[in-house]
Amino acid sequence: MSDEPTAPSFRSDVTVELVRSAAADSDVIWSARVSTAGEQSLDALQQDPEKSKGLINFLMRDRHGTPFEHNSMTFFISAPIFVFREFHRHRSGWSYNEESGRYRELEPVFYVPGTDRKLVQQGRPGKYEFHEGTPEQHETTTGAMEAAYRESYARYQEMLAAGVAREVARAVLPVGLFSSMYATCNARSLMHFLSLRTRRENSAVPSFPQREIEMVAERMEEQWAQLMPLTHAAFEKHGRVAP
Repeated sequence: MSDEPTAPSFRSDVTVELVRSAAADSDVIWSARVSTAGEQSLDALQQDPEKSKGLINFLMRDRHGTPFEHNSMTFFISAPIFVFREFHRHRSGWSYNEESGRYRELEPVFYVPGTDRKLVQQGRPGKYEFHEGTPEQHETTTGAMEAAYRESYARYQEMLAAGVAREVARAVLPVGLFSSMYATCNARSLMHFLSLRTRRENSAVPSFPQREIEMVAERMEEQWAQLMPLTHAAFEKHGRVAP
């Protein structure tokens, strides 16, 4: 068996998998109806939520948010570390567990932007616009990143081979390294995340997310929309503002 370290690899995509869920449009309905029906709200557990989409729209429109909290989704996410550092700013209604560079040797998987990633930033803070890069700029970017990644991972391996603790050696690794985590949320906290981390023309409040975290958000939204289609439709209809 070879003791040679794994060669660095590079990717421009992200992984988002829904690994567990207890989330449905009916969760919004019974939790909302307890305020007026008390114990009789249990009847809503067996009702077709399509018959109550007007209630879901009312709650979304008037921002009655707590009925959207009685559900749960857990996602497995693999993305660059710099994405997770933005992600972890979302604290209310979220739980995280991320792989640790203290306890395991980190795999050499690194982020490089795809050819469709806009590279040129223009304007002042708060009004940045991003434009397509030239083939030469893309080549320069990927070349510089890959060279830096290879060098940093070689130095990481050098320290590990010398007996240096993983928690010390990891300091040379860049934020373009891929990490993985489980993230658990409810629909309300997810809608708040999506309102800030996606850019849509129909958003009542404009948002300007970094593209890489938007890639994660888009995949989370696709999977949530399948679980709670009426809630997602109401979110879209009312300007993508979290209730």
